[in-house]
Amino acid sequence: MECAYYRESLCRSCTNIETPYPAQLAAKQADARRLLAAYPHLTWLEPVASDEAHFRNKAKLVVGGSAQNPSLGIVDYRSGRATDLSECSLYIEPIERAIPVLHELIQRADLTPYDIPARRGELKNILVTASETGELMVRFVLRSKKLLVPIRRQLGWLQERLPKLAVLSVNLLREHVALIEGDEEIILTDRQTLPMRVNGMSLHLRPQSFFQTNTQIAQAMYAQGREWVGQVQPRTLWDLYCGVGGFALHAAQVMHGEVTGIEISAEAIRSAQRTVAEQGLEGVKFAAGDATEFAVNAREIPEMLVVNPPRRGIGERLCAWVEG
Repeated sequence: MECAYYRESLCRSCTNIETPYPAQLAAKQADARRLLAAYPHLTWLEPVASDEAHFRNKAKLVVGGSAQNPSLGIVDYRSGRATDLSECSLYIEPIERAIPVLHELIQRADLTPYDIPARRGELKNILVTASETGELMVRFVLRSKKLLVPIRRQLGWLQERLPKLAVLSVNLLREHVALIEGDEEIILTDRQTLPMRVNGMSLHLRPQSFFQTNTQIAQAMYAQGREWVGQVQPRTLWDLYCGVGGFALHAAQVMHGEVTGIEISAEAIRSAQRTVAEQGLEGVKFAAGDATEFAVNAREIPEMLVVNPPRRGIGERLCAWVEG
């Protein structure tokens, strides 16, 4: 993929951009084979390829500059220097269309960006998630509630400019830390969830719920998981780190046993439970809790286990439990 930001050394986030995409897929496949070399009788499927550009359904935009001349992109946290990535070609079209409107909103509402070196200002980040239907969830990450009223006043204008805006919220990140968001969320719209349509099923995202950033790949993963579950027909299945329930919900469509999803985020669990009700699925339950504690303290083990952990991995305790 050709990228002017990378070519001009303004952004180096896509570290493999100079490697042809087929070579990247081959390298990933080789890594997986190496890690599972102790199991020589595995059947390997071809990797699922994504579009090389315009595939990300979520943008994490660090706000820099000034209220009248803001930048939306990334910041070097060592220097505090902001780089505008408003035309990054990774985002899907609804996000691309939304970014100029958000840029204008900052100016209209006089939303002062947070100055990292000086530790002054209010608006830290803007998080935008888009569904395949073009609906949007927009979240303003603020240092305090100081800008809450100006943002609320612009809600009508923003809805006119972004007719498919489903959810607008303010997230509070009061501390001076290198995080994207805080724990406190204030939703400003009547709707509180963004439906992500996946394989004919709506997975409802709340502001702090996690969802795969590539919807195309998410659909392929969930469909493949459902196919395997249908072939094995386990009596019990656990989906640990289940998020909004993608694997568990797909499994419940094809099996007659019990499906359990465990996720630390209570918001994600509420989203999964909503989908269960909408789909009329039976034998599936979700609970908010620590996946490791749930597994190692359980009296029985499932016949099938799905684990899709965050980037940090599952940890030594859970790894030992799985292997044992």
